[in-house]
Amino acid sequence: MSRITEQQSFGELLRRHRHAARLTLEQLAEASGVSTRTLSDMERGRSRGPQHRTVTALADALTLGEADREQLLHLARDGRLRDHWTRPTGLCELPRSVGDFTGRAAELAWLDDLVQEGGSPGVAGVGLITGPAGLGKTTFAVRAAHVLLPRFPDGVCFLDLYGMSPQPLATADALLQLLRALGVADPRIPGDTAGRASLYRSLLRDRRVLVVLDNAASEEQVRALLPGGGAAWVVVTSRRLLTGLEGVRRLNLGPLPVAEAIDLLTGILGERSASDGEPALTQLAQLCGGLPLALRIVGNRLVSRPGWNAADLAARLTNEKRRLDQLSAGDLKIATAFGLSYDQLVGSARRVFRRLALVPGRDFDAALAAVFGGTPIEEAWDALDELVDLGLLQDGTSGRYRFHDLVRLFARDRLQQEDTAAERDAATARTTSWLLRMATTAGRWFEPAHGRPARADADLAGLSSLQDAERWLHVDADNWLGALRYAADHGQYEVVLDCAEAMRWFADRWKPWTPWQEVFGRGADAATALGDRAYQAAQLSFLARVHHAVPPADPDVTMHHANAVLDAATRGGVTAQIAWGHMYVGRALIRFGRLDEAAASLSTAADMFKADRDVDAYSQCLGGVGECLRGAGRYAEALERYLEMAELAGDEGSGMTPSIAPLTRANALAAAGLCLGLLDRRAEAIATFAEAVGLFEHFPPSGSQGRCLQALAGVLADEGRADESRQKYARAGDVFDAAGDAEAAGRCRDLAAAER
Repeated sequence: MSRITEQQSFGELLRRHRHAARLTLEQLAEASGVSTRTLSDMERGRSRGPQHRTVTALADALTLGEADREQLLHLARDGRLRDHWTRPTGLCELPRSVGDFTGRAAELAWLDDLVQEGGSPGVAGVGLITGPAGLGKTTFAVRAAHVLLPRFPDGVCFLDLYGMSPQPLATADALLQLLRALGVADPRIPGDTAGRASLYRSLLRDRRVLVVLDNAASEEQVRALLPGGGAAWVVVTSRRLLTGLEGVRRLNLGPLPVAEAIDLLTGILGERSASDGEPALTQLAQLCGGLPLALRIVGNRLVSRPGWNAADLAARLTNEKRRLDQLSAGDLKIATAFGLSYDQLVGSARRVFRRLALVPGRDFDAALAAVFGGTPIEEAWDALDELVDLGLLQDGTSGRYRFHDLVRLFARDRLQQEDTAAERDAATARTTSWLLRMATTAGRWFEPAHGRPARADADLAGLSSLQDAERWLHVDADNWLGALRYAADHGQYEVVLDCAEAMRWFADRWKPWTPWQEVFGRGADAATALGDRAYQAAQLSFLARVHHAVPPADPDVTMHHANAVLDAATRGGVTAQIAWGHMYVGRALIRFGRLDEAAASLSTAADMFKADRDVDAYSQCLGGVGECLRGAGRYAEALERYLEMAELAGDEGSGMTPSIAPLTRANALAAAGLCLGLLDRRAEAIATFAEAVGLFEHFPPSGSQGRCLQALAGVLADEGRADESRQKYARAGDVFDAAGDAEAAGRCRDLAAAER
């Protein structure tokens, strides 16, 4: 504690009595036997609590009456007590701040602003700093206390509450240490917690003191350690969120950004950081996940071993099975830090934590946690809340949770140590089955005659609508894909094929997702393993479609899979899939510019689909033939194909699937509009484009819609209708932006500006 300024009443009273007796300092010294220097110190307040015998000698020399004598003796006793309070005790001293402290500038500024603002009237300020293990909460709090020291002339107290130990510091014992640090003699310290808390608050009310309470275990432990009001401030650090504390300002520390993590490593390494090189330091920062403790361990290991370099250590850390073992230096161990939090968990939460390491994706929800943990959903919520509270999980938006990468490795290590192989296999099998049932059920919602799927498992009740199904397939994509991989690798071919088959229609709604190639590839492999030529050909045709439709399109791979479709379908005698093979051969040939061959393949496919009464596929072939004819300059013939396609899509009795008919008609009319424009039939082109634009408005923004608007704007410009052309170009720019094509959006806006 630093010195605390008190009223110097004893010295002032002594001076008044000396002046009243008309004595000089030297004369009073001679009469009392007290040295002149001591008397001078007393009167100037440097010695505020002289011993009883000294004061008695002074009172005798001054011939004071009984009342004046008692007053002087009382002030001396009070001064001695105050002097004891303010005398440095060596208790609760602030630890040193590390010299290479780096980063956290925004957080330090937040705390500084908080102290500068002050608390509410009658309420002392309390800042609560929380975060998982390894984030440097204590280091940050100590650094902040050193920075804030000038703002607290009455001192700083630091107290470790041992919140992560088996026996955290009791509140009464914490108060005892704090009261001693504030200068209270043991005989004056009350024996009960309430009395100590009351005295503690009264001492802090008029003092500008900063109290740092590090590593708090619970709200109950720290609540009595918070000031009741006045000038004092308290900073609490804890791994727990301490949500029950009222009226505190909260700061949750997160991992360091990569740039700050590199700065921390550079600060620890000093001059040798230049020889290690920024790429290696960047890799180390990323492997440490921005955790200051892990970064310090890595930096200390490099500093203590001059023969090592950052690249070699990074290579060691890339091995996930050995990474936690490598993140140790002396008594600093990242696994030990995580273990202290893990030891705080109850048994069921520990089990959920360990088994969540098996989650294949980046995040998960409570439903998946319940399946992995083998626990009811209510217990899963409780476990997740406890894991988040201790910083072992991060909670995000929409009820999703995720691990820090190093914490996941720790959970995986605990799983290997504490669960048997049979228990691990059972948890994985149970969750794989659940994920694939969920995915298959969700995928079935998008089939043309969609509706509530027949399967009505109680644990799949969350998939009660098309919107629920689409959302789940998106947010849990990494998880069900991981389950698909596991099932495929373990020979569960029927469930793999069932899931892949269920995705054929949903894939058209989520074309940018690149893993579709893997989904249908594994589906084809599963069908091959089962000896089912029909499903093998179907999965291969889905693969061909993905490589054709998902940018960047690959005509070579499309052609390879299309030929594989033809081979499998011909061997299996599956006419419908032979037609699909011809169609995708034709699509690939268009990309190669071999339009006559493409038209022939597409026409063959069209004839087969028409004979099979597959109007959806037949209309696709019409569009492909039209594209070939238009590319060859045969606009009138191409127009006939597009108009037939549009007519089929507009005829409710044609047999086309109602869910795809409107978009099919929109695309057909847009293509017909292009042909009409090329045939110089502008009025018809404008009317046809306008109808297509109206249909596109009922669907999410797409490149097809943007191109239709752009083509309409061009014809309007040719007709001299500049204002309308400018509006359509601008609208096309907005649509391209929404569809993620910034380059096309920019072109359209430039064209709009040119029409002014």
